[in-house]
Amino acid sequence: MADLSGKQGGKSWRETWWAITDPAFLVSKRSLSLSLPYMFVLAFHKSTARIQWQALDPRSSRWFVLPPMPCPKTVCPPAFACASLPRQGRLLVLGGMRSDTETSMDSTFIYRSSTNQWSTGPPMLTPRSFFATGNVKGKIVAVGGSGSGTGDAITAVECYSPESGRWGPAAKMRTGLARYDSAVVGSRMYVTEGWTWPFMFSPRAGVYDADRDTWQEMSNGMREGWTGLSVVLDGRLFVISEHGDCPMKVYAPDLDTWEYVGGDRFPREAMQRPFAVNGVEGRVYVVSCGLNVAIGSVYEEADDGGFCVKWQVLVAPKAFQDFAPSNCQLLYA
Repeated sequence: MADLSGKQGGKSWRETWWAITDPAFLVSKRSLSLSLPYMFVLAFHKSTARIQWQALDPRSSRWFVLPPMPCPKTVCPPAFACASLPRQGRLLVLGGMRSDTETSMDSTFIYRSSTNQWSTGPPMLTPRSFFATGNVKGKIVAVGGSGSGTGDAITAVECYSPESGRWGPAAKMRTGLARYDSAVVGSRMYVTEGWTWPFMFSPRAGVYDADRDTWQEMSNGMREGWTGLSVVLDGRLFVISEHGDCPMKVYAPDLDTWEYVGGDRFPREAMQRPFAVNGVEGRVYVVSCGLNVAIGSVYEEADDGGFCVKWQVLVAPKAFQDFAPSNCQLLYA
């Protein structure tokens, strides 16, 4: 991974690249404390749509560039779906769309942090783009999206087993959904289309139960209050709202309602949409346009049991100002 922290001591980009991808760097990386994960960001240039995978070490605020992903040059970055196996140090990039032919792809690309290399995995059962995916009990579930034709909503669901390295079918959705957001809580994957203009109809949504391999409707309160990008912390579902000052909310399943999170206000001045969000171990990681990163430490108040958040902002190098995030994943690299 090439260092883009700007602290290169006068070395050329090529010299820095070889220094960072040298096996000695991989050894030193493994010797670091694993109390914080690395954040991997699928970024693209806003003018050219050129893809570039970045990795951030939150301990040092250093950025690294990953080797190029083995995909066609003409792709639509937001059409990919990404998932990860954090403790195994594996990142999966699935499906996607060719921008030259506007056809969906069935590709599976796998990055391994132990070797800092990409490989091509088995093709998906169904070519798809703009779909949801998640790690459900160690298996990667792919849901919905668009097929080869315009307006071709996919109801087929498939599941990838890292142990066997194979894709297999799962229970179909009742109706095809365009991706807005999804989250995994326990053995269930929640998928929602989100609100769309003119906001006359409630968003469609569904819940996949991996233990039973069945689909059911999402509750009204969860569906109607899901107004942002989600993150799951310790089994609780949070969203970063995409309107106004981007308040943070937490879902209360017993009441089927959303409650606002107290504490710091989201650092909206430093964080410009679009966002990509992920989280682990009580921390929310939000990456914004220009690849600034806000890390929110979430804690529960002793008095009333409500949640609060404290934000810290890591400002990205100026070289990233023309990049926008499409997805972010967390790996214990």
